[in-house]
Amino acid sequence: MESKISFDQRCGSRPLYHLPVMREEVVGHWMTDRGGIYVDATLGGGGHAEALLGHLTEQGRLIGIDRDEEALAAAADRLRRFGDRVILKQGTFSEMGTMLKALKIEEVSGVLFDLGVSSHQIDRAGRGFSYRQDGPLDMRMGQTERTRTAADVVNSYSEQALFDLFRRYGEERWSRRIARRICTLRNRSPFERTSQLREAIVSVIPGRAPQKTLARIFQALRIEVNDEIGELERGLEAAIFLLKTGGHLAVLSYHSLEGRTVKAIFRKHIRGCHCPPGLPVCVCGGRRILKAVCREKPSAEDVARNERARSARLRVVEKTMSNE
Repeated sequence: MESKISFDQRCGSRPLYHLPVMREEVVGHWMTDRGGIYVDATLGGGGHAEALLGHLTEQGRLIGIDRDEEALAAAADRLRRFGDRVILKQGTFSEMGTMLKALKIEEVSGVLFDLGVSSHQIDRAGRGFSYRQDGPLDMRMGQTERTRTAADVVNSYSEQALFDLFRRYGEERWSRRIARRICTLRNRSPFERTSQLREAIVSVIPGRAPQKTLARIFQALRIEVNDEIGELERGLEAAIFLLKTGGHLAVLSYHSLEGRTVKAIFRKHIRGCHCPPGLPVCVCGGRRILKAVCREKPSAEDVARNERARSARLRVVEKTMSNE
């Protein structure tokens, strides 16, 4: 779905959707040309986009992408004053290349990824992202996407598949015990609510503070439902291809799985050569097309303003040569 900034006239006076993390640092590294074209691949409520647009000239443009209809509506309201300098598109960031091709855009000055789930999504019980509130076991980033929900995963995956999922994406030590308990309980009644899953997890975790385990299991399910790691890999490759020489790619990640994925892809393109160690000459033909710019943590002020910023890590790279 594509729209100019005024596509949702129903927004009215809308409360702040999401606090942008490290806003000044992100914009400072993301912007390389005040008259350029930029992509916010995870638009959210438009906080980073708004800050960037405030620094661009009248020639500067922004393409905002998000899977979530609510996010696009909030961003449309927030960015309305920038008029046709902003285009919003609904979809996954792995579709970035196709989206920009349809707009006849061949290269951009910068791309931003602010990964994970937004404060708004976590706080909405009806979205099913949080173990702290009762809601449907959904967890889809796009509510109209015809994809599996967290309930589908919990009720249909085998015990071994659930164990593998919780270990791979949650890095949870009690994965086997939790997977077994889920399979036992769903034979009596299928899981439909976040509260049911929470109770199942808590019932098999020793000790009185299962919050970290709950967070890991819910994270693992969210990543699986939305194919977040696969989307990230495809989205980063698309962004690198679209960047013009000298353009910057900025990524905010919040947990180790995201961070490792980002680092691996950046390292591949910074190093260039993929030949096994010990070969006297390069035979793979790989080229170095990126260079590292920075890796930063949030300031104390950022964390004080938004506790969820604590785990954020900002990584920025620069495109050093064309794709040819």
